[in-house]
Amino acid sequence: MIHHHPMGRDGQSRALAVSTVAFTVCFAVWTIFSIIGVRIKDELGLSETEFGLLVGTPILTGSLIRIMLGVWADQYGGRPVYAVVMLSAAVATFLLSYAETYPQMLLAALGVGIAGGSFSVGVAYVSRWYETGKQGTALGIFGAGNVGAAVTKFFAPFVLVAYGWQTVAQVWAAGLVVMAILFWFTTSDDPVTRERRARGEKPRSAWLELEPLKKLQVWRFALYYFFVFGAFVGLSLWLPRYLIGVYGLDITTAGMIAAAYSVPASVFRAYGGVLSDKYGARRIMYWTFLVCVVVTFLLSYPPTDYVVRGINGPFAFHFEVGVIPFIVLIFILGFFMSLGKAAVYKHIPVYYPNNVGAVGGLVGMIGGLGGFVLPIAFGVLNDYTGIWTSCFMLLFLLVGIAFIWMHLAIRRMERGATEPELRALPELPEMQEVHGPKQVGALGPHLIDDWQPEDPTFWEKTGRRIARRNLWLSIPSLLLSFAIWMVWSVVVAKLPAVGFNFTTDQLFWLAALPGLSGATLRIFYSFMVPIFGGRLWTTLATWSLMLPALGIGFAVQNPDTPYVVFLGLALLCGFGGGNFASSMANISFFLPKSEKGNALALNAGLGNLGVSVAQFVVPLAITASVFGWLGGGPQAAAGTDATARLWLQNAGFIWVPFIAASAFAAWFGMNDIASMKASFAEQAVIFRRRHNWIMCWLYTGTFGSFIGYSAGFPLLAKTLFPEVDALQLAFLGPLVGAISRSATGWISDRWGGGRVTFWVFVAMMAGVLGVLYFLGIKDQPHAFWGFFASFMLLFFATGVGNASTFQMIPAIMRQEIARLEPGMSPPERLKQAEKESAAIIGFTSAIAAYGAFFIPKSYGSSIALTGGAEAALWGFFAFYVSCLTITWFVYTRRGGLLHAVERVRQVPAVRAAE
Repeated sequence: MIHHHPMGRDGQSRALAVSTVAFTVCFAVWTIFSIIGVRIKDELGLSETEFGLLVGTPILTGSLIRIMLGVWADQYGGRPVYAVVMLSAAVATFLLSYAETYPQMLLAALGVGIAGGSFSVGVAYVSRWYETGKQGTALGIFGAGNVGAAVTKFFAPFVLVAYGWQTVAQVWAAGLVVMAILFWFTTSDDPVTRERRARGEKPRSAWLELEPLKKLQVWRFALYYFFVFGAFVGLSLWLPRYLIGVYGLDITTAGMIAAAYSVPASVFRAYGGVLSDKYGARRIMYWTFLVCVVVTFLLSYPPTDYVVRGINGPFAFHFEVGVIPFIVLIFILGFFMSLGKAAVYKHIPVYYPNNVGAVGGLVGMIGGLGGFVLPIAFGVLNDYTGIWTSCFMLLFLLVGIAFIWMHLAIRRMERGATEPELRALPELPEMQEVHGPKQVGALGPHLIDDWQPEDPTFWEKTGRRIARRNLWLSIPSLLLSFAIWMVWSVVVAKLPAVGFNFTTDQLFWLAALPGLSGATLRIFYSFMVPIFGGRLWTTLATWSLMLPALGIGFAVQNPDTPYVVFLGLALLCGFGGGNFASSMANISFFLPKSEKGNALALNAGLGNLGVSVAQFVVPLAITASVFGWLGGGPQAAAGTDATARLWLQNAGFIWVPFIAASAFAAWFGMNDIASMKASFAEQAVIFRRRHNWIMCWLYTGTFGSFIGYSAGFPLLAKTLFPEVDALQLAFLGPLVGAISRSATGWISDRWGGGRVTFWVFVAMMAGVLGVLYFLGIKDQPHAFWGFFASFMLLFFATGVGNASTFQMIPAIMRQEIARLEPGMSPPERLKQAEKESAAIIGFTSAIAAYGAFFIPKSYGSSIALTGGAEAALWGFFAFYVSCLTITWFVYTRRGGLLHAVERVRQVPAVRAAE
């Protein structure tokens, strides 16, 4: 609750005015590298990427510390924290003037970044002086302190030219000290802090302050702020460099023009607060995103020459955004960004009045991270694409994603409020006159309101048939997902043969990146099914596979395709990896406990078969013109006779018709279960469950190994045994792992997943020792076959372990929910255990999927550093030892969580073959 200070309006106005000026000074210091960085770049001879890192480092510090500074402001009051922040940043800025080397510059830049943390402190301090109806305007005025970026761009070039960049740092540091002293002696503690001290209350703990961060809404605000503020900071730092490089301006002129962007993007933030109070923050956000989409699209268009073949012959014209139109567009972009910044922060004190510092700190941190990441990304894009406007291409993509997510969230909220009325309407308006109660829902979505798989009568009469249909429709989608995810393991090995001159390390990066993106996407996909429904999400996830499939098909046909394009396609292949988490979570809702282990094993095992399918089908498909003229021409295979040709594009195109068929089948044949619906906040409870993190570790040992070995084996075998055509055998490992997973789920249902997992890790340790032994004698005859057999043992063991670990999760959560929630009725406990089990299954699969990145990358790093893969394999062996120990100590020993449960004989589940 917000209280008014006894000093009334004068106290409010003074606190707001002095805080705004202090924030302006802090922001001027925070962005100092946008000007002096250009001179430092020339003196040290930095690359574009190094320059971007130097400019972005203060932004990183200022962003990361915003949460804790906000929490401290909530706990102890903003006034003392604000003063300490300014003095600390002043010391670091002054010491910057004595830095001489690049590492010293980076170290000093970390300290300069403390000034950026002042934002979360100021928001917490100022908001406590104003009632709810005026907080938008007050915070908008305070946020106008962003104009400090323009102050630096306007004045710093003159000081730099006259006295050098060292003097700029010293003068700016002195300004911070003076401002800290003025702030301390002209302000007083905020009303909430004074009242709390008068009552003798202790500050709330940091954990309570951070409690709201569990809400997805907060993170959505953070994405909006990543663009409206992060892109503002990023462009503030990047524009001088951009203007010098594109238009050939001198540093003084470039700084002045950059200020023309920073001023409206800062000053009009106050106006944005007024508009948000008057018209509502949602409308302002729509205006902001729509205009920014248009402007970033125009700015992203590179200088282009056109030749039009007209009736009277060809004529040419040139398109380019000149310096004057550029200034106008940047001014518009800055203006609407300023409105968006105010609109985002309008929400925070309204919905989180007691956590303004923590929530504002998180949103500010993510936004500030945009200011760190984006300048580096701009530099990397320049290095790789050679196109100056690539920075605006990235911003166009970013604002598009934020706009779409905001619109979908609003539409979902509106539909949730009117769902009963909408469901009562006919599918087509022509039927409204004859539409009655009997027709309601008859042609609607495939939603099952009552689902009771543990009821034997329901299961035999209705449930088994529906569950099996959803299972067998899920499997093809998951198989295709794994095929797309792992198709790089084949394509990468063939790229040198068709003229792509990538290094071995670059090839290992391409093989590893789908694992990185797939694992990251799984974290989000884990929670999507209860939010959107399994039918809709499975359909969308399947259609998303079209992007990498078509992209690969077009990119590999041109040997001049930049490496950065292949990096992007490798990341897009991660869509396939992400689908596993949502698929397993969806199917887990359909099955009773007695058949869950086997069904999940079938879904995952036959889905994993996509790895083998890709490694078997692609080498065959690329040897023939499968699609004729429609698929493009062949490429000559290097190192072979002149008649050898490859259609490498078929590695992507071959999956397109199957993806379309599977997506249609999922939409028209699958069902949603009403009881599986849950918000992100309801599912987020798993992050407090100890066994969630333990199972992440164990499943990384099984599935992380399976997917990592699948991705890395073809290139590893080709590197270590170049005389053997290992690519023809690469599919066998994933095939063995997939079959062993789908065929052994019943063993875990019968004997217990914990006991099976224990012996799985014993077998995997033996497999690694076998690989190490045969690598030691790899020059001996038949050493490859011992190496190959050891990997087959590893693949078989991972498949069994993948099934057994997933069987453990529902059993563990039933025990845990019974212990943690004794007041729940048995049906409620079962429902809660099922929801948490589904979320944990998805989340553990996400974490484990990082094995697809780390195992191939570990091979590459080990070979680069030591000349062999042995170092990486010894690391894997040590990891399996830890998994074995944890499984025994936590679950299977006498007194372990599953010891008693797994020794109660159960009726065997139906075997996969049945």
